[in-house]
Amino acid sequence: MAFVVTTLAGCASAPDRSSSSRYTITQDRAPSVDMDVSGLEDARPRYERPKTAGNKSPYTVWGETYRVLKSNDGYVARGTASWYGEKFHGHQTSNGEVFDMYKMSAAHKTLRLPAFARVTNLDNGRSVIVRVNDRGPFHSDRLIDLSYAAAKKLGYQSRGTARVEVAAITVRPDGQMFLAGKPFTPGQSDTALADRQEPAKPVAAGSGQEALFVQLASFSSRAPAEALLSKLQGLVSQPLRVRSVDTGAGRFHRVQVGPFSSEADARATQASLEARGYAQSILLTDVR
Repeated sequence: MAFVVTTLAGCASAPDRSSSSRYTITQDRAPSVDMDVSGLEDARPRYERPKTAGNKSPYTVWGETYRVLKSNDGYVARGTASWYGEKFHGHQTSNGEVFDMYKMSAAHKTLRLPAFARVTNLDNGRSVIVRVNDRGPFHSDRLIDLSYAAAKKLGYQSRGTARVEVAAITVRPDGQMFLAGKPFTPGQSDTALADRQEPAKPVAAGSGQEALFVQLASFSSRAPAEALLSKLQGLVSQPLRVRSVDTGAGRFHRVQVGPFSSEADARATQASLEARGYAQSILLTDVR
């Protein structure tokens, strides 16, 4: 498979521009034999020494440039998850490992590899923990690609996509763990956190009506959110805001542009911001 950058050797959505692909399957698909994931354990977060494999930054795919995060600490975002399976099974991921669609893994455009993340299906409240070892998905409306097994545990493998929240789990050398910047203990993901992933509650009450927004980042403290908001002044003509919300993982401050009256307008603004270096934005529905 001919990739735009060689470090993206196994990503789920990287383009195949060669006449003869190393993949024997043209279209991705689920395994031919159904699998029971009821007993499949989540990935187990652990400390791993920083590596260079898969972390080239910036890198370009399909004319879009992406910048890998210097640190995954505090990362949390909402967007659309897709999945990848048999086509890529057994081939190298971006950091040189081998993709196994039966394991709890994922691909992400900007998280520093390898990474661990809790992914919550916002439609049914299910959560899983995955190990992120690949790059992708390279579509502006997608946030993360999960392995087929992880997607099935979240209950969206038959639909193909789902609305999710992705929260990075970071581990220090002494074993301390943090979920989106907050202290975390594995095992909370199925109880204290997952069943509280309801639509975010606004700190300040608004109209209660939902609309489209472009979200550029989410922080566990307000100061960096306000700093980013200041940088954005003058770059867009639409309103800007920092929306503070309470979630099961704590309070977060989300930097957003909008509301937009149409998806086309929102995506035009998102493309404009990405061209200015804000490549981590997501399109979402939120309370006005």
